[in-house]
Amino acid sequence: MPTTETRGVRNKNPGNIDYNPANQWQGQLKPDPAIEKRFARFDSPENGIRALGKLLLTYQRKHGLKTVKAIINRWAPSAENDTAAYVRAVEANTGTRPGAEVDLGQPPVMTGFVKAIIHHENAGYAYPDVVVVEGVRRALA
Repeated sequence: MPTTETRGVRNKNPGNIDYNPANQWQGQLKPDPAIEKRFARFDSPENGIRALGKLLLTYQRKHGLKTVKAIINRWAPSAENDTAAYVRAVEANTGTRPGAEVDLGQPPVMTGFVKAIIHHENAGYAYPDVVVVEGVRRALA
């Protein structure tokens, strides 16, 4: 691991999910502004990945977002991100044609999404496959 971990890796929240008291995520640690003012923290990267996956599923199922572009535009607003580059990276990682509909309920699609988001949010960081697979399994359970 690099000596300077990214915030997402340090918080075991590789999707950089904002803390919201309404979200009672599995494995979420109680907020501590001395450690982290904005983002949720988790007890394991698997639970952080689970929350990331659950949030993506909510975007798809509750909000009807079916394309990589629609999902990433909500995940990473253009005010804070180069959303077009982010979308291209996720499409490439999931083997999705621009504008094609995706089904995040399919483990390979969810895994590709999660890996691309972790890579983008954490300066190229990649967890071992076993960690990602377990986080995705928890998200889809």
